[in-house]
Amino acid sequence: MTRVFLAGDSTVAARPHSMAPMAGWGQALPVFLQGAEVVNAAGAGASSRSFLERGRLAWILQRLAPGDLLLISFGLIDRKPEPGRHTAPFTDFQWYLRQYVHGARDRGAHPVLVTSHDRRSFDAHGNMRHPSGLYPAAVRELAAALTVPLVDLHRWTTDWWRQAGPDGTRRAFLHLEPGEHPNYPEGIEDNTHLRPAGALECARHVADTMRVTGLLPPDHFRNLDVQYLPEDCLQWPDDHTFEQVTAERAVAA
Repeated sequence: MTRVFLAGDSTVAARPHSMAPMAGWGQALPVFLQGAEVVNAAGAGASSRSFLERGRLAWILQRLAPGDLLLISFGLIDRKPEPGRHTAPFTDFQWYLRQYVHGARDRGAHPVLVTSHDRRSFDAHGNMRHPSGLYPAAVRELAAALTVPLVDLHRWTTDWWRQAGPDGTRRAFLHLEPGEHPNYPEGIEDNTHLRPAGALECARHVADTMRVTGLLPPDHFRNLDVQYLPEDCLQWPDDHTFEQVTAERAVAA
């Protein structure tokens, strides 16, 4: 069976039951795939640099087999100034991404670059800001230079956020009123992380782009035309299992 490995940050990563209904688009991707195993190795707080330096990329590369896919999505954490995580868009950010691309190709697997979705950020007049800066452009440039398939999630979600506006985008992001969910009794307004409605639509776009570009055979896709998908089609692992799997994938053998 073909496997689809995911390398990315918290916008891609699965979340444990205690953090539901927060969800990364990688957590929702299995809803749209069949006959292919999704191995979501993305981690919260990971940049292209820290993911590699903490052994997560090595964990993936040790398991990649010919014909597997490696979806690579970074940028939101790379822009932060923290030592050990920060990279500059057109220099070391691209250098680190090349390690993922070449590592996959050396093993007969197929790398795919995915631009990060932008944060929910609007000015006082309802105009959308672009806090991701130049990182999506750097991914597009690298994809063209290395002839790597590109899923431009950033461009697609930017159009969605802009059309939906400040109020409409609340349904995609983790905005909860006090008492709305037991995991967030005081409510939450998170403009970075998605709730199921946002994660599912982002995953749908990723899967549909994979279908259109022929990254997997047509019979490997499902639910792409289903307009409404319930939140419980996603799975949140119990916290113990989640912590165990996360620890295993953070250390290179």
